Amino acid sequence: MPRERFLNQSLGSLYPQIRQSRVLLVGAGGIGCELLKNLVTTGFGEIHVVDLDTIDLSNLNRQFLFRHSHIKKSKAIVATETASKFNPNVKIEAHHANIKDAQFNVQWFKSFEIVFNALDNLDARRHVNSMCVAADVPLIESGTTGFKGQVQPIKPGSTECYDCTPKETPKSFPVCTIRSTPSQPIHCIVWAKSYLFNELFGTSEDEAPDVDNTEDVENKEEIENLKQEAAALKKIRQSLETGDTGRLVFEKVFMEDINRLRGMEDMWKTRKPPTPLSYDELLTKSMATSPSILLEDQRPWNIEENVAVFNSSLIKLGQRLEQMKSAAASVPDAPPPILTFDKDDRDALDFVAAASNLRSIVFGIETKSEFEIKQMAGNIIPAIATTNATTAALCVLQAFKILRDEIEKTKMLYLSKSLDSALGTEKLRAPDPTCAICGTARATLSIDPTRATLQDLVEGVLQSKLGYKDMSVTTAAGVVFDPDLDDNLPKKLEELSIGKNTFVTVIDEDDDSRRVNLILAISETDLPDPSPSVILIPESIAIPQKTIVANGVTHDRIDETQVAKDMVLGQKRKRASDDDVLEKDDSARKRGKPDPGNGAAIDMTEDDAAIVLD
Repeated sequence: MPRERFLNQSLGSLYPQIRQSRVLLVGAGGIGCELLKNLVTTGFGEIHVVDLDTIDLSNLNRQFLFRHSHIKKSKAIVATETASKFNPNVKIEAHHANIKDAQFNVQWFKSFEIVFNALDNLDARRHVNSMCVAADVPLIESGTTGFKGQVQPIKPGSTECYDCTPKETPKSFPVCTIRSTPSQPIHCIVWAKSYLFNELFGTSEDEAPDVDNTEDVENKEEIENLKQEAAALKKIRQSLETGDTGRLVFEKVFMEDINRLRGMEDMWKTRKPPTPLSYDELLTKSMATSPSILLEDQRPWNIEENVAVFNSSLIKLGQRLEQMKSAAASVPDAPPPILTFDKDDRDALDFVAAASNLRSIVFGIETKSEFEIKQMAGNIIPAIATTNATTAALCVLQAFKILRDEIEKTKMLYLSKSLDSALGTEKLRAPDPTCAICGTARATLSIDPTRATLQDLVEGVLQSKLGYKDMSVTTAAGVVFDPDLDDNLPKKLEELSIGKNTFVTVIDEDDDSRRVNLILAISETDLPDPSPSVILIPESIAIPQKTIVANGVTHDRIDETQVAKDMVLGQKRKRASDDDVLEKDDSARKRGKPDPGNGAAIDMTEDDAAIVLD
């Protein structure tokens, strides 16, 4: 077979190892599509793809595994189906799920040779990093924004992990989830400003030149549904000047679209589904709202007030657009007039504020005042498909070095639009001994959930087997035990939400020992009497002391919850020595900082796109 022969010739002795490799790709967006294509065509034997998102129209210009007929379908499933055609000899398994779900535990991560991260948010990135450190599996982290990209190979125990370097704190948010599963007020604001406003008054995404509108015989039903949706939007645009505009738009976006989302049952297995709104019920209540509500922009409006503002601003904008159409009708060959969002346009701002708050109510998200929404609304920076492609290619090249066990040859890689050098490199650093993730000791704790108590853990394992004197025990929910808090000792671990696929952190409070934090991965098993209800695996572990810094003071751990948030892979790191750093383009390493001339700037970054809010 020509493909096999060429791969064997180019990769040599590495190719058989690649064919036998089992790898995980987390994220099937801009970078993820390119990565999956590379992994498949390179011949990796088994690939698992995890992504919770569904395909949106705005994805099609850069996520080339998707077509118009795939809109609203699972990214992971469609990407797998499309990429499988490139190389039928590769086994690809799709998971339309959240990578943080309990099914993706440490043992599952241990089954892979390499994990590739192509994610669009900090929380998921840090979770995958933590799981790879716990499973001792190499991770290749990647991210892009505009012309800039970065690739970071991570080998637990040999190189620093993703959390070794605290990230700067620009307010960054994912783009792919805005249309399907918003979880923050900013997601709803961007939806109202960049999607709904444009669909009604600006340039509709359905008219985008990069959309493939070719009919697929195998998806006639889906094509017909899309045509009906497009017709509904066009009908609404054509009736903006009528008195029924509010009802048409409201029922389309807050009832029909929401009911369609609720029909995707897999999406709501681990989260609360959205609640559709009834226009007739809310309209009656909103009629009592005084027009003076528009002056009260410092407090969040209630649902009736939002409905009133939504209706009034929609009518005003519709009338304005109709007036522009009438004026343009007398001008030969004049393009159809459109409205563009301007945060200083009161009608536009009223519409976006009310629409975003109503969407927040639908998804159970905190609403914001119009003043706050004005500060957060902004402009979209388009993604660069070639940056995604180059970044994905660099990920695979770094994977080759890891498979050859040549971690010392891997580099931190930076892409930029510098004319001097588009590619910058930096030598990977050793793990930071003060890191909250990789600067810890780790073990597994097997428990019998029917019998195990916190006292069994504290006295039977931590004190008697590991020699702890003073310690605190924490979970994701907070502290469950410390020298001054022993009320929970008699409680079963399951009462404290300690169970399968959870983690427990043990912090040494003894000033004489001050050992590094111990992270216990919890597994459940049947441990009948008289065997202990908790078993440490391995039975004995060496827990090193915390590092002593140059001034002689013990360096405490960084609290995981306090690590500065950032969406793009990190900034240029500054430590004791930068002698081995190639300073090709420092701007490629210093991304995401607000413009010093505009303190209100907010950078919203995806794995393959950025949204900057002025």
